[in-house]
Amino acid sequence: MIHLTNISKQHGSQVLFQNASCQILPGSRGGLVGPNGAGKTTIFRLITGEEQADAGEISCSKKTVIGYFSQDVGEMAGRSALAEVMAASAKTMALGAEIQAMEAAMCEPMSDEALAELLARYGDAQEEFEHRGGYDLESRAQAVLTGLGIGPDAHQRPVESFSGGWKMRIALARILTLNPDVLLLDEPTNHLDVESIIWLENWLSTEFKGALLMTSHDRDFMNRIVTRIIEVANRSVTTYSGNYDFYLREREIRREQLLASYQRQQEMLAKEEEFIARFAARASHAAQVQSRVKKLEKIERIELPPEQRSIRFSFSEPPRSGDDVVRIENLGKVWPLPEGGEHPVFSGVSGLIRRGEKIAVVGVNGAGKSTFLKVLAGNTAPSAGSAVIGANVHVGYFSQHSMEVLDPKKSVFETVQDAMPQAGVGVIRNLCAAFLFCGDDVDKRIDKLSGGEKSRVVLATLLAQPLNFLILDEPTNHLDIQSREILLEALRNFAGTVVLVSHDRHFLRSLVNRVFEVDHGEMRTYEGDYAYYLQKSGREMCAA
Repeated sequence: MIHLTNISKQHGSQVLFQNASCQILPGSRGGLVGPNGAGKTTIFRLITGEEQADAGEISCSKKTVIGYFSQDVGEMAGRSALAEVMAASAKTMALGAEIQAMEAAMCEPMSDEALAELLARYGDAQEEFEHRGGYDLESRAQAVLTGLGIGPDAHQRPVESFSGGWKMRIALARILTLNPDVLLLDEPTNHLDVESIIWLENWLSTEFKGALLMTSHDRDFMNRIVTRIIEVANRSVTTYSGNYDFYLREREIRREQLLASYQRQQEMLAKEEEFIARFAARASHAAQVQSRVKKLEKIERIELPPEQRSIRFSFSEPPRSGDDVVRIENLGKVWPLPEGGEHPVFSGVSGLIRRGEKIAVVGVNGAGKSTFLKVLAGNTAPSAGSAVIGANVHVGYFSQHSMEVLDPKKSVFETVQDAMPQAGVGVIRNLCAAFLFCGDDVDKRIDKLSGGEKSRVVLATLLAQPLNFLILDEPTNHLDIQSREILLEALRNFAGTVVLVSHDRHFLRSLVNRVFEVDHGEMRTYEGDYAYYLQKSGREMCAA
């Protein structure tokens, strides 16, 4: 369907690909992986024609419809949410109008030759209209919007009235409704809650029949959808048959085999070079020496890709808190509405958070999870009841707004140093490295960092302080899979108490031992891990 053959691409002095090849086959489900900056987005842009390769060939059928969802949604204004979604299928709508015009023309008298020509054009247009899903375009747009969490009551709302995160959902709905032959998705699960992620999984698995290539930082999502992995790294593109977990295992096996081949080649080269050095000056061995020199010149040297360094940092033991970390009694919260009146978020919540627990707060978007965390952290006062912090509890709070309070003029090193002023340079650099800031990266200014890098800085400063109660609102947002694994390992080893909101199911399944569910203003407690919650709440089948 789409073939990239011997592609080379360079951005400035950085070489992204050299003679790289891959293909997208009809109906295939591919995951695009690789370190930040390796060229994943460039692959998408090459396929869509937004960038041109320096060398090589990209072949694609002219009739192939490509849908590309990126994090840059552009401006949206002047339409309802539903109209905005349908506008992406402008060609399909134009075909529908053309078919109607041709049907009207058929009712008028004309010559046999003209009628035959009109019928031929009508047949071609109808075939393409059906191929693009034109007959159920509006119903499909409504179903996709609803599945992504924008219900029928919001379909006619002006698109400019939605926040940035909800506009991302509308942009995703535009591409899904297009029903393309090839679907390119760049981080489609960002800004989606678990329910919407599960809906998208089911839609891609059962409704979408085209080819798919996507990037995602959600490990579970990748494992459930993709059947092949395309790795972009070290100026090359490598394909693995299997899901993400298979890719991790297979990559390690291939690396061990490459290392063994490299060591054998190095031993052979050492012997040959020793022979050449020993007998280079002897006339009796001149022919043998020349033969071996030529042999070495022809050998293709095996290169080992650079190691992905994984640095472990031992966090200091936080001060021990009392056994009762937070005692909650009849807690309630309402927000005042701009037009007057109040919006009840939750009420009558009672319970106890105990020392050492790792608790997930779950529920649909808008259920009140973030508000509950704000009340626990003391960032907003409850409207009713109380949340009393226990003895010797030191609270650390992370939210998406935490990144906004970073000093943009300071470097990564200076920011982390402020959090642990008594630590030496080596300890601070080691902590920075544990959160993937190595070498000169520690000298980067905060205002030059991406959203994911800023998240890692804030999380590093939190875990560096003598805190024993962490309240984390979406700490995995903007983090790639490697960064999520680093945070997961840090929180597993954290001796204090954690309450968090996250839409990453692998993260929750690997960490939490208790679940609070916020639903329709009430809170239910599940005394077990995330798998136990899915089973007891009846959401296990949905998650499957």
